[in-house]
Amino acid sequence: MYVCSCFGITEDQVKEHAVNGACTPRQIASASKAGTDCGSCVRRIQALLGRGACPRRELIDRRAPALDRLDDAA
Repeated sequence: MYVCSCFGITEDQVKEHAVNGACTPRQIASASKAGTDCGSCVRRIQALLGRGACPRRELIDRRAPALDRLDDAA
């Protein structure tokens, strides 16, 4: 099924980009242009990525010690 009809990007393509490290709509846009024209697909892309799709987000959710040090430095 198409997620971005402006550029013909499918759900499978978005998921493939996510597996390859694109874990935000902006990173998906950089990889595929999806979401850069009319923008109507950005929410669908966000839904496909979901929570936990990004390794950094998982670290934040777990409150990894390295990120705690960053919070203390700020």
